[in-house]
Amino acid sequence: MAAGSTLQKAIDIVTQATEEDRNKNYEEALRLYEHGVEYFLHAIKYEAQGDKAKDSIRAKCFQYLDRAEKLKAYLKKGKKKPVKDGDGPAAKDDKKNGGSDSDSDDAEKKNLQSKLEGSIVVEKPNVKWSDVAGLEGAKTALKEAVILPIKFPHMFTGKRMPWKGILLFGPPGTGKSYLAKAVATEANNSTFFSVSSSDLVSKWLGESEKLVKNLFELARSHRPSIIFIDEVDSLCSARSDNESESARRIKTQFLVQMQGVGSDNEDILVLGATNTPWILDSAIRRRFEKRIYIPLPDENARLLMFKIHLGSTAHTLTEENLRTLAAKTEGFSGSDISIVVREALFIPVRKVQTATHFKQVTGPSPVDKKTICNDLLVPCSPGDPGAIEMTWIDVPGDKLYEPPVTMADMLKSVTNTKPTVNEDDMKKLDKFTQDFGQEG
Repeated sequence: MAAGSTLQKAIDIVTQATEEDRNKNYEEALRLYEHGVEYFLHAIKYEAQGDKAKDSIRAKCFQYLDRAEKLKAYLKKGKKKPVKDGDGPAAKDDKKNGGSDSDSDDAEKKNLQSKLEGSIVVEKPNVKWSDVAGLEGAKTALKEAVILPIKFPHMFTGKRMPWKGILLFGPPGTGKSYLAKAVATEANNSTFFSVSSSDLVSKWLGESEKLVKNLFELARSHRPSIIFIDEVDSLCSARSDNESESARRIKTQFLVQMQGVGSDNEDILVLGATNTPWILDSAIRRRFEKRIYIPLPDENARLLMFKIHLGSTAHTLTEENLRTLAAKTEGFSGSDISIVVREALFIPVRKVQTATHFKQVTGPSPVDKKTICNDLLVPCSPGDPGAIEMTWIDVPGDKLYEPPVTMADMLKSVTNTKPTVNEDDMKKLDKFTQDFGQEG
């Protein structure tokens, strides 16, 4: 989205909500208020510049959330008399200035939940299942947990219950977070919460565990929900005698909320990702019912990744060339292959920068691909027929012919790029998979 467009959309939605509220269409008004607040919080996180702007938007969010709560209570009780509008956004000031302990608790709860609202993914990442190369086992498990229960709820009754916790573990750069993006895109009817340790850890005593509790309460109020915790090991490492009291309380709250007495987690999936699963607490590990190993890509997956990352860039690589590259990159992660291709894509740019001679060629115009030009310029060696002594500064912007990426460029990039995963980490991951996991 362009800058400011989320904020404008939020304003449009709440304007419509106010209009529906005035017309006594309370159900539609409630939906629009909640929807508008999501966009406001997204704007606070990604668009608002300066603390004053953020505080102003946050104050509006409190007003609209307060009004939404009043409407929700009215619709739940089915009262005949309409809700007084004076009890809506304006009541916020009364609650700030004083009131009963329950009012104070509600205000604190709303304050904590408003902090967490920013973790709701409003704009879908637009990553399809087909964009994820390989990992069929992981995709199947995620479809069983997220997509199928929503599409065919009658299949998941009685003892056949969807998975409540899935842990994705494996070397860095193998697509764990990318899989989560695919889930966020494909699960259209679900609310997707993407949280990290910074969202849940507070410097104030007792607030961290309240944030964890409110995260799950917020997920229950927006169900069906998916809570994605990236680098879950930073929050839920094994408990020990010398750890801080606050860290222990956070872990305890996670254990209670994920599978404790009185925790209603129907239609809620907790999705965790980690590169170091062996440091997770054993009780947390048990609550992740499915523990799926996301391995380094095999040769076929690497071949597909090279094709995906090359995309529509001009190149002279054949299918055989790509297979050779896939064979040469054994031990590379998906992220490593992405870097290999990006490095190779910059080699033609460097050829243009360092060229001392250019020659004219025929090809599609850089401005309009349908137009064929006879006077495009491409870097060449000084001895080439028709070579003109000039640098890239002398080349007009619409007359440069893009040098294609060659096999030599790719091989040079593979030689210069080293894999990021070492053998020691792979041994630990293989051991954890044998003991606790399953192949993805």
